Amino acid sequence: MLDTRELGRRPGSMRVVRRTVVSPPDLGTDVIGVPDGDDLELDLRLEAVMEGVLVSGTARGRATGECVRCLGGVELELDVDLQELFVYPGRAVAEDQDELREIEGDYVNLEPTLRDAVVLSLPFQPVCRADCPGLCPECGVRLGDEPEHRHEVVDPRWAALKAFGPGSGQGSADPHDEKES
Repeated sequence: MLDTRELGRRPGSMRVVRRTVVSPPDLGTDVIGVPDGDDLELDLRLEAVMEGVLVSGTARGRATGECVRCLGGVELELDVDLQELFVYPGRAVAEDQDELREIEGDYVNLEPTLRDAVVLSLPFQPVCRADCPGLCPECGVRLGDEPEHRHEVVDPRWAALKAFGPGSGQGSADPHDEKES
């Protein structure tokens, strides 16, 4: 919550706020987000306008999660732009009421704005590195840890032909090796 009393209702008045806040719970998605209780650095400007208070600035923090390819850890620095108009109570037009946030008493609740900005800035499919090869589809080994990892895979439709290969005793691989009768 940010206090707006110092601005009064004088359009053109401005106040700069620099604050460290604790991250609210569940700030992110299932695969990446800001850990609960981590610090977020807010660098904000509150400006009084005719309709209410315009809050703009940045939020900085750290997001952690899981790589969608190899399930390894992902950590990235966040630097998110925020901008929201908080209207004075009773100033929102009926059709705009769902889209605008109101000032509660003399305070603005920045959490929904912060949540919207942070979640939208997070990658939809985070990866530990751009060229992450992921996991082996056969056994689940992380291919980034074992780049030479391979499996000999035979297409099951051709598996029966293996019985006729060299050393199978079922015939010769080379038709010239056949003895003439």
